Parts: sequence; C-alpha cells; structure tokens
Amino acid sequence: MSENEIVPNGTPIIALVGFDNDQIEKFVNCDFRERVLVPFSNGMKMASAWQDNNLNIVAIISLSEIMAPSGLALIGALKQKKLTDVPFFLVVNHLNANLRQLALTSGIVDVFKAPLKTVKLEKRINFLIDNWDELKTNIHSANPENRGIGFWKRSFDLFFAGMALLMLSPVFLIIYLLIKLESKGPAFYYSLRVGTGYRVFKFFKFRSMYVNADQRLKDLKHLNQYNIDAAGEKADIAVKTGLCSECATFGKCQFPLFADNIQWCERDFIDNKKTSASSAFFKIKNDPRITKIGNFIRNTSIDELPQLWNVIIGDMSIVGNRPLPLYEAEKLTTDKYVLRFSAPAGITGLWQVEKRGKGEMSEEERLMLDNVYAQNHSFKNDLKLILKTIPALFQKENV
Repeated sequence: MSENEIVPNGTPIIALVGFDNDQIEKFVNCDFRERVLVPFSNGMKMASAWQDNNLNIVAIISLSEIMAPSGLALIGALKQKKLTDVPFFLVVNHLNANLRQLALTSGIVDVFKAPLKTVKLEKRINFLIDNWDELKTNIHSANPENRGIGFWKRSFDLFFAGMALLMLSPVFLIIYLLIKLESKGPAFYYSLRVGTGYRVFKFFKFRSMYVNADQRLKDLKHLNQYNIDAAGEKADIAVKTGLCSECATFGKCQFPLFADNIQWCERDFIDNKKTSASSAFFKIKNDPRITKIGNFIRNTSIDELPQLWNVIIGDMSIVGNRPLPLYEAEKLTTDKYVLRFSAPAGITGLWQVEKRGKGEMSEEERLMLDNVYAQNHSFKNDLKLILKTIPALFQKENV
C-alpha cells in the first residue's frame, strides 16, 4: 500500500519511512497480523498524514542513520507534535555501542542493522506493539544530564537577541531584498544542527549561494580551466554528481540543507567550501556558486545573523558550545566528548575566544575547551567571555 492510498479508519498501521520499493519487499513476507504496512517517503509527510487523516499508526520503522534527519531529528519532531506514543524503530547501516546507547536513551525503542533479518524483526515488532502499554512506562530518556540554563542567562539571551534583532531589522530587510533581487529562491535556509542533550534543531542562515549552484558550476566548467603546476598541465573543475558513498546506501541524501522546497547536501556544501579555500584551482575570479551579495555577507558574517532567532526561540544561547552538523555529532558519542552536549548551544563560546590570535587549534583542543565550558558555564563566566569576544573581533585572524 502506498502513502496516497486511502486506509480505512481505525486500521492499525505500521509506518515505513524512507524505504524504496525493493526494500519494502523484504517486509511483505512478515506476518504483522491485522496491521497494514504504509510507506512514506519521509518523516514529515508521515507526520502530516498522521495528523490530517487521524491515522491509527501503531509503530514506525524508519530507514535512517541515527543522527540523520529521519533518525533522532524525526523522533524529536514527533515529540514536539506529541505523536510519539508508539514504538519507533530504526534500520541503519552503521552502528556501534555508543550510537545504540544514544538511540535507546533518546526514545528509539530498537535499532536494526541492515541487512534485515525479517524473522527477528517480525517477532520483535509484534511483541513490542502487543505489549506497548505495559512497556512504555519503563522506557525513560537518559540523555546526558544537562545543566539548566538559569533565569539570568535566559533573560540576558532574550534581551540581547531581542535588542539586536530590533536594531538590526533594517539590515535584515536590506539583505533580504538584495538576496531576492539578485537571484531566485528563498532568502533564508536552514540546516539541521545538534545542540544541548543531542537535541536536533533548525539552524537558520541567510542564503549566500545560488540555489542551482552545482548546475551553474557544471555549465561553466569549460570556462574555468587553469594551470596547476609548473608544467602547465590543465585540469577540469571536478563536478560532483550523484550521492556520496554513505548516502548512496540509502538511495537519498542523509545530510540535507533546506529552504522551502529546495534541498542541498550539507556534506557536499562543506567539502566544496574546504576545497575552495585550500585549492588554488577553485580560486576563480567570479565563483559561479556564490552570489555577489553572498560574498559580502559571508565576509562580514552577516549570513550568521538569523541565528539570533534561534536564541529567541530557545534553541541556542548567546554564549555556549557551537551546535554541530549531524555527521559531526554522530562521531562524538563517547564518554570523552559527550560532556560538551550537556552545555547550552551558543553563537560564541570559549574556544572561539581562545583561538583568536593564537594560530591553528586542533579539533581535540577545541573539543576539550567545549568540555571545560560545559563544566564551568555560568552567567558570570558568560559575561566575561562576551567582554573578551569584543576585542577579539578586531584581531587579524578569522575564526
């Protein structure tokens, strides 16, 4: 049965999220009794159909990595919509003890590693659905213990971010209009970030690239050939097409950036950005991927200003540990690094101030400073960091 077919009212449904037709075939031989399998292309479509049609969903099976959008991010979104009173299962390609522990303590009932053993899956799912009323009271979320943000810190965040948004509203309006006038597409986009307690949220920015940046680069590559060594050899700009090796196993991107109905791959975006910074080949005079206003807002960090809205709605604080992309946070589930996620996510923090003017800082040093902040953060210490941030902004090195 497809997501567009009508299911009789009251029919118990097992929702399959993110599976293609070949993968769904593996479930056909399973005996789920009177329950009907209904596939959904993504979690948001499932949630909308659930609410709009008052579906009787009794279980959810999602094909996704734990830190990807249809993993912890989906269960977080369902919690906000109060749609989580059913067992939620994940089917993943990559699994270790720390990731499993993170999943189970975040509300996911069980994790299956591909390839699926349908007999085991059938028995496990039937058992949990049949006994869910008794079992759900014993399932507790045990994310890392988060230190409360505190009244004064939250009050300061609201005051500072509110005043900044008010004073900068003319800048927002001008940038918004310039982006819209220069290129078609939304002025804002969001990516998914992992903050306090591994909670996933939408991280807002101004758009600085054309929405069809990859296609523009491909179309213009014949104009962008440069000598890259003394022998005068020429090379073509590498245009990445298709999915990366990790996403290819799922048949779809696991690290998307969103803006209305437009989607980019965040991993490709960051790889391109790093390549552009490190390779002379990509230092072309007019990079077709970046708009003119995009260059300006990147160089002045104005593209980061929409994060003030994240502060207002409580996703972030002015001072804290920087929220991480899903694929980075996925690597930091060991006891050594999990502490950083007990602190508030912030726009600026300890490692940004420490790095200024001191040359390169290793990833290990940065993560250790994140842990230090998590252990010692307070409103008083935050004020000290803000005072240090202001003169640091005038130093030569960019962070």
